[in-house]
Amino acid sequence: MIKVDNISVYYNKFKALNNITFTLDKGQSLSIIGPNGCGKTTLLKCLCNNISFEGNVFIDNKNIKTIKRKDLAKKVGMLSQLMSISFNYSVFDTVMMGRYVHQDKFLINNNKKDINIVIESLKTVGLLDFKDRYISNLSGGQLQRVFLARLIAQNPDIILLDEPTNHLDFKYQIELIQFLKKWAIKENKTIIGVIHDINLAMLLTNNIMVLQNGNIKCFDTSNNILNSNILNEVYDINIKDYMINSLKKWENIKD
Repeated sequence: MIKVDNISVYYNKFKALNNITFTLDKGQSLSIIGPNGCGKTTLLKCLCNNISFEGNVFIDNKNIKTIKRKDLAKKVGMLSQLMSISFNYSVFDTVMMGRYVHQDKFLINNNKKDINIVIESLKTVGLLDFKDRYISNLSGGQLQRVFLARLIAQNPDIILLDEPTNHLDFKYQIELIQFLKKWAIKENKTIIGVIHDINLAMLLTNNIMVLQNGNIKCFDTSNNILNSNILNEVYDINIKDYMINSLKKWENIKD
């Protein structure tokens, strides 16, 4: 279980988050949506204790401010949008990094158990045949699947997604979201995802949090949110009309 209790974040005098409070039981998942600058990524950083914040976050009744970094990494993992590559490791070695948190020492001992977990993780994302390639030689979609395999190998209880589909082709966006949803259900994981695309956010989870100016505007099911006027208010555009008009263009295409 994750319990967020009155989180607030200040960047100098600017209040980026204002008394955010919510609870998710184990196995429940949540998509966070809202316009740019509303505090979505800042909230994720709080949940993995990467920035200073007021208030508290509890995971399984333990305050994350008191949990050692390595132990917290066993509980919480992050999948972000593609970033620049600092070190040109092989695919296998990159995925093996996910096992560091389960080792007694920083220098990883590639024991049989860890090797098998890495191999199974690569099989899961369809990249076992790429295990000896250097990650600099991969496409964006392949690289994101490597990072997903690393997350699977890390095996945290809570997965944080920070717009992981950005810069991916449409096919890989859908495949990534569908896989994460199925994996979370099968393994009883909790996903908290910041997803820029509203359709993908609602494909990922049924629970939706709408943020606006650092505040929770709405926390409800996707159906209730779609049947309300919340999205129009937050995005200052008629979302429903836009989506329906887009759909009509597809419906008018002749086979």
